Amino acid sequence: MTTLPSNTAPCVLIVDDSRKIREPLAAYLRRHTFDVRTAADAAGMWQLLKQHAFDVIILDVSLPDGDGFDLCSRLHRRADTPVILLTARDTSADRVRGLDLGADDYVTKPFEPRELVARINSVLRRHRPAAAKQASSTNTVKMSPCYLFAGWLYNASHATLTRDQETLIVLSTVESKLLQVFLDHPNTLLPRERLIDLTTATDSDLSDRAIDRQVSRLRRKLAHSTGEPELLRTVWGGGYLFAADVTLQAP
Repeated sequence: MTTLPSNTAPCVLIVDDSRKIREPLAAYLRRHTFDVRTAADAAGMWQLLKQHAFDVIILDVSLPDGDGFDLCSRLHRRADTPVILLTARDTSADRVRGLDLGADDYVTKPFEPRELVARINSVLRRHRPAAAKQASSTNTVKMSPCYLFAGWLYNASHATLTRDQETLIVLSTVESKLLQVFLDHPNTLLPRERLIDLTTATDSDLSDRAIDRQVSRLRRKLAHSTGEPELLRTVWGGGYLFAADVTLQAP
């Protein structure tokens, strides 16, 4: 899924079963120069995703045909399109759950439309530079290498992990950058501050907590079975260590 060029209006998909929220919000975003599509349920969302590429998805947690948290997780595995969860649940446990499942932000109802616009723009600022860099890299002749470690094969060109020639896992832009850092520094303790420096742009406001969430997501994707030791190990007070030997394989 490709992001629209920066000189076009950002394309936003609103998924909410409440017409009283969905339609006024769509009208408000259009007045703020966003290109907006709407869906009243998960089925409509999946249909629109087959037809269009979106820059941001605003997803209601409570839909008639699907749980928003589960849908967020599926969207996160499917592509790197940012997701902002929209919900009446305002407990810290729900917010943490949504962010851990791949949401880029979490907005509780009732909300101020101006705040949502600011959050959308913030998400776009974080994602568009990475997407542009990824798009430009695919147009070059040089192919990225593959890496072998602990039974996994990582294809840096496609940001995919495979194991036993059957397990295929697609990494998000942030996850692939994070894994690349660990592959470049195997069996090395990396403090959180160092990870932030190596994986984000200089103008990023990524926090220690945010890097912890990204490491947690990547750790879950690398967890092949419960009997194997963790590849991404937390060293309390020190940071993270990628406990594996890495072999570089020519593309």
